[in-house]
Amino acid sequence: MAQTHVEGVPAAQAGVSRSYRNYVLFILTLVYAFNFIDRQIIGILSPFIKADLGLDDAQLGWLKGIYFALLYTVMGIPIAWLADRYSRVNIIAISLTLWSGFTAASGLAANYMQLAIARIGVGIGEAGGSPPSHSIISDLFPKEKRAGALAIYSLGIPFGVMLAFFASAFFLQGGSADWRTVMYSVGIPGVILAILLKFTVKEPSRTVSAPSEETVSKPSVKASLKTLLKIPTWWGMALGISFGSFGNYAISTWVIDYYVRAFAGLDITLLLIVFGIINGTAYALGVWLGGYIADRWGKHNKKAYALLPAIALIIGLPALYISLQVQDLWVSVGLMALLLFTSGSYLGPSFAMAQTLAPLNVRAMSTALFFFVLNIIALGGGPTLTGIISQALVPTLGETEALRQALIYLVVPYAISIVVFLWTSTKIVKDWEMAEARGL
Repeated sequence: MAQTHVEGVPAAQAGVSRSYRNYVLFILTLVYAFNFIDRQIIGILSPFIKADLGLDDAQLGWLKGIYFALLYTVMGIPIAWLADRYSRVNIIAISLTLWSGFTAASGLAANYMQLAIARIGVGIGEAGGSPPSHSIISDLFPKEKRAGALAIYSLGIPFGVMLAFFASAFFLQGGSADWRTVMYSVGIPGVILAILLKFTVKEPSRTVSAPSEETVSKPSVKASLKTLLKIPTWWGMALGISFGSFGNYAISTWVIDYYVRAFAGLDITLLLIVFGIINGTAYALGVWLGGYIADRWGKHNKKAYALLPAIALIIGLPALYISLQVQDLWVSVGLMALLLFTSGSYLGPSFAMAQTLAPLNVRAMSTALFFFVLNIIALGGGPTLTGIISQALVPTLGETEALRQALIYLVVPYAISIVVFLWTSTKIVKDWEMAEARGL
């Protein structure tokens, strides 16, 4: 059935004021920020948790990585299925309450197993954040404004990480306060936000389009996978971003541990504030510039979408290595900021290719599979393997040098990412032409 329009506005958006749409977007962006606050916080508090519970690096790696990532990744698919059929506002409110509650509950953990269970709970809850949020935004904003709205929503990532650092700096009080206080302080406000969301945001009408090839022909998961397997650029971009993010997730969850060990007596509050600023500026700017430059350069050379991430990482990789060698804290932090800025460049081009090169009738599966590959390799692998390697080296190198060496090994996944992006640049023109020939 064709969709009803009111003065050219789809029925799902008719009768919705601009101020209300912007309010909903603001609330959902804030929810997304809490998603990353609660995801990042354990990495920031890691040195204090380690000392309190007597954990080793391998145990911390499991907490930071696979315990969270596995169910977070797996649960995303059924929750997205529910979001297509039931109230998305309710799903987001329940999910936010769940992950915020488990974050607060982490502060009650008396041992490793209790903290691991709480971490798994956070992962399950966070799986219900983005799929229904994307769906609501798509229903409230017309297609010509949808990309901009989703870009604003995505700012929840760098700003959420920034707020996690700021909250830790504020509540830790230079290391004199308990890490548990920080968990309560960032978890409880999320529950309050869930209540605000539930009672101030209404479930919007769903956008319904006229029948098309995309809606009529919906291939099976197996058929979708076969289609995507035939697009080398799709897999190249997926693996390129995954190996790059393997390094980024490892660094974001272990860098505070490293600096606390390597630079004894540092001002932890100042360090946390600086990293908060870096994430809210350098990383956000890198993400934005990556998409902007790729689009401008890509008008003349389609290889840009793969070459830009490779070039940026070629600049950032030496910065990582040198930052782990220098003896000056702030020189090291500055080099880490350069790595963060350059590594943000691959997000926009990679996500763009996941949509552009996939046929319309498998684009939803394209996004789901893209994130599955990314989260299993990067979020699940990066923090976990870094902790395991560090712990394995502790008997011979000591805790500080063991972690430094484990972080130096991240040169390998970053190098793989560069090679994969360069290889992909040799395939992208042909795959782009095939996508245009399909007319999709």
